[in-house]
Amino acid sequence: MTDEDYMRLTLELARKGIGNVSPNPLVGSIIVKDGHIVGQGYHKRFGEAHAEVNAIRNAGNATHGATLYVNLEPCCHHGKTPPCTDAIIKAGIKRVVIGMVDPNPLVNSQGIDLLRARGIDVTTGIAVEECMQLNRFFIKYIKTGLPYVTIKIAQSIDGRIATCKGHSKWITSEETRRVVHRLRGEYDGVVIGAKTAIMDNPSLTVRHVSGVNPFRIVLDDQLSIPEECHLLSDEFPELTIIATASKDEHKKERIRKRGAKIWEIHAEANSHLSLHELLKKAAEEGLNSLLVEGGSEVFTSFLQERLADHIIIMISPRIIGEGIDAIGQLNTPWIDHSIRLIRTSVQSVGQDIVVHGDLQYP
Repeated sequence: MTDEDYMRLTLELARKGIGNVSPNPLVGSIIVKDGHIVGQGYHKRFGEAHAEVNAIRNAGNATHGATLYVNLEPCCHHGKTPPCTDAIIKAGIKRVVIGMVDPNPLVNSQGIDLLRARGIDVTTGIAVEECMQLNRFFIKYIKTGLPYVTIKIAQSIDGRIATCKGHSKWITSEETRRVVHRLRGEYDGVVIGAKTAIMDNPSLTVRHVSGVNPFRIVLDDQLSIPEECHLLSDEFPELTIIATASKDEHKKERIRKRGAKIWEIHAEANSHLSLHELLKKAAEEGLNSLLVEGGSEVFTSFLQERLADHIIIMISPRIIGEGIDAIGQLNTPWIDHSIRLIRTSVQSVGQDIVVHGDLQYP
């Protein structure tokens, strides 16, 4: 097997940590000796041992003279756990193969330099694009101080997310809804607007697949959310966050007593909440990825302000006609000024078509 083959195995291991390690990155590690894998591990949960340490423990006495593969540069500083570089040196590892350099200023090639200074052979830049894609949430969070934002739209083939009467359940198939639940388990938070909370009364939990429930953030500038809605009355009120500019302190207190949180976010001149302030607050709270699920005004605002990084459009083979558009006015005068999807992928899910793409703004 090549270095690339082993690196892809570390990525498979790293994915096992999805939903449990944020705001830390997803990391897997494999130890190879004499052409055989003698140890493996991954970062299982935030605050617990890192992938390299778990792999070394798994390898036992077989680490001396071995090669360690890891998709992200080993840390060299004290955080929740001791430096992984110390464990690697102590284990007698002869060679370390790294997928990508850690963009965290506390590391950022310092781990590589330290290992080389101790006589360890270090190779970097293996399957780097795949490594960066896996940890795109972490990279955005570290480089900008803001969470990675994905817009998820479920729509008819003619671009409607609901009928003229606001009915939207269910536009897409059951198979596609399972995909949505899997997505929720990959993100730290799910974002909706107050109209969606009122019209659809969603739970925004992971139900159709196994996974971790995300935080549920409602953009509600006027604090109009009904207190008996699922988000405030189900068994997970502590996962609900109401972002508001309202001065209604009595209702805020009633919501807090239900176990939910209130985020005070100021409103812009157009009376919409400041999305940039919301994203900074989310990052401060350790949420490094957000899935925006609706509705049309929220989708449009994120695109207008160029705050979304990725979009997933789930297209049902239905024609609704007059109804609620998925996306509103973006003030696009010319085709060349439109937002483009790049690095796209298309897949069939049941009878639906799911399109993924990174957003490239003009």
